[in-house]
Amino acid sequence: MSQQLAVGIDIGGTNTVFGIVDRRGNILCDGKMSTKAHEEVTTFLEELHGHLSKLIEQVGGAANIKGIGVGAPNGNYYTGNIEYAPNLKWKGIIPLASMLQDLFNIPTLLTNDANAAAIGEMTYGAARGIRDFIMITLGTGVGSGIVANGQLIYGHDGFAGELGHIIVIPGGRLHPGTGAHGSLESYASATGVTNTAIEFLQTRTDDSILRNYPAEEINSKVIFDAAQKGDVLALEVYAYTGKVLGEALANFVMFSSPEAIILFGGLTKAGDLIMKPVREHMEKNLLPIFQNKVKLLFSELKESDAAILGASALAWEMKD
Repeated sequence: MSQQLAVGIDIGGTNTVFGIVDRRGNILCDGKMSTKAHEEVTTFLEELHGHLSKLIEQVGGAANIKGIGVGAPNGNYYTGNIEYAPNLKWKGIIPLASMLQDLFNIPTLLTNDANAAAIGEMTYGAARGIRDFIMITLGTGVGSGIVANGQLIYGHDGFAGELGHIIVIPGGRLHPGTGAHGSLESYASATGVTNTAIEFLQTRTDDSILRNYPAEEINSKVIFDAAQKGDVLALEVYAYTGKVLGEALANFVMFSSPEAIILFGGLTKAGDLIMKPVREHMEKNLLPIFQNKVKLLFSELKESDAAILGASALAWEMKD
């Protein structure tokens, strides 16, 4: 059994999930903890070490672990650092891979969280057998992983594929984490959907279930529940979000001509409420040579599993 297992860790803006995975992609044991509860990376690592050490013991100890793979916001595959992540409380450059390696005495690699999800999808999910695709993660933020000719695109510095931060509405909504105005993440993330609903409630007078909630209690789940009941304003929030995302996807298609775009994350739970306007506005904004060629798919992996599997797959790249 020696070194036939890998640890996968996915650090999100809100929560961190982690697990131990075998070579066939079975998650043998896993866990979850809060990311945002930790103001300092040191206390975060202390808690993570406590949880993960128990799981490693469950599978027979560190001798059975080939390596640790980590997906994190602004994670740089080349350096092993988290660098200036706008959705994390820890600012500046965090040498996370080396910190984890020192803590566990197990070789560690790190990549961007969306890149990790793309690797997981390519290995175990909807992108199996697809050599050209874009993974878009719609969660607290908007992440992306771009695969061309079967290779993940890292760019010269390790940061290629930050599609969530492209400007889709010049001079638009402020992104508090980056200071940018009008980025895709400001509109197509769970946070963006919430802000769109609050803006609609402030600028419109029509009746809505959402008016029964104080602004601080409105979130993507409340909006989804209202839309399911046929609430017109909530439905228009999804229509608007889908329009913005669909227009952005059209740009991405014309850039790399992928066979598929795979959507992953909490916002995809809205199903056709988001997919229909996304598809409509993507196709409408494509040149004819690109129209009706690109598959628009939801991830086939459980939300927590994709990034764990993708991150753990980094371990198999390590030399013995």
